[in-house]
Amino acid sequence: MTSLLELSLSHRSTRHPTYPLSIAPMMDRTDRHYRYFMRQITRRTLLYTEMVTSAAIKHGDKDYLLGFSPQEKPLALQVGGDNPQDLAECARIAEAMGYDEINLNVGCPSDRVQSGNFGACLMKTPELVAQCIEAMIAATQIPVSVKHRIGVDDLDSYEDMHNFVKILSEVGCQRFSVHARKAWLQGLSPKDNREVPPLRYGDVHRLKSEFPHLFIEINGGFTTLEQAQEQLDHVDGVMIGRAAYDNPYLFAQSDRLFFGDFMGEPSPMRDRLEVAAAMIPYIETWTARGLKLHKITRHMLQLFHGQAGSRLWKRILTDKSCIAGAGAEVIREAINAVVSVSNS
Repeated sequence: MTSLLELSLSHRSTRHPTYPLSIAPMMDRTDRHYRYFMRQITRRTLLYTEMVTSAAIKHGDKDYLLGFSPQEKPLALQVGGDNPQDLAECARIAEAMGYDEINLNVGCPSDRVQSGNFGACLMKTPELVAQCIEAMIAATQIPVSVKHRIGVDDLDSYEDMHNFVKILSEVGCQRFSVHARKAWLQGLSPKDNREVPPLRYGDVHRLKSEFPHLFIEINGGFTTLEQAQEQLDHVDGVMIGRAAYDNPYLFAQSDRLFFGDFMGEPSPMRDRLEVAAAMIPYIETWTARGLKLHKITRHMLQLFHGQAGSRLWKRILTDKSCIAGAGAEVIREAINAVVSVSNS
């Protein structure tokens, strides 16, 4: 079996490296504070922003919407839109700001996204998506990728997905992140669309076998690194979504297992208390700027998932992070409480 490090090194686009493990873009989850927190656990897993619409990028506060800390890299910007010229401009902005990749969302089934004619509904118009991708590729030197479903509504046969990927690959797209569930645009909520349609991993495996020159990443239902490792016998990369938020320390061994000593650089692993302590300077910086503490600590609630002291950790962070003027002292108190429980 090919080693995970060899997979990481061998599967590259013509211009840039790719990654065998990533954390999915998630609305109201993968903001800059969550990403910085995850960087205290994994240094090399590819991270994504939340989806940002092309209109917001063009006309909104770019620092607020797109700003990130250098420590968050490698980092991809996910965008939503259906206008090739607007998306090309987004690609130029992403490159200028230092993002490592720009990803087009063709997988979100929400009503709000559909009303803007982007997300999963775009799988019905692969030629339009190809125009968008072609314009984005022409506008930037960073990789342009697509995150999509295996199908949408009644266009859910393997042949439909094969045709979609073929059309996009012909204009130069080389990286595809495939959610192994179809999307129903009517009748299911976004949450149900992540859980109700059955997973069809075999379709994604077949896609890789029929497009060996493309980087195919699989997404959907993975909750352990062992599951992700098994998938690398069939595909190039694995994207983990909700489990990365519900159990962030799941990624503590990801650098060692998926990247090894990359380029001679070791992959140290912090314990949970070290991760919590590493967040203190960051918290001090942002609360000094006026940010409410809970904007950061809400992402840290599950750090001690399944461990002694987890309930106390969450209670302290939940109850005290919303108090006016709260700062890093809340984290110190919560750390001490967990230590006391562990030692009792």
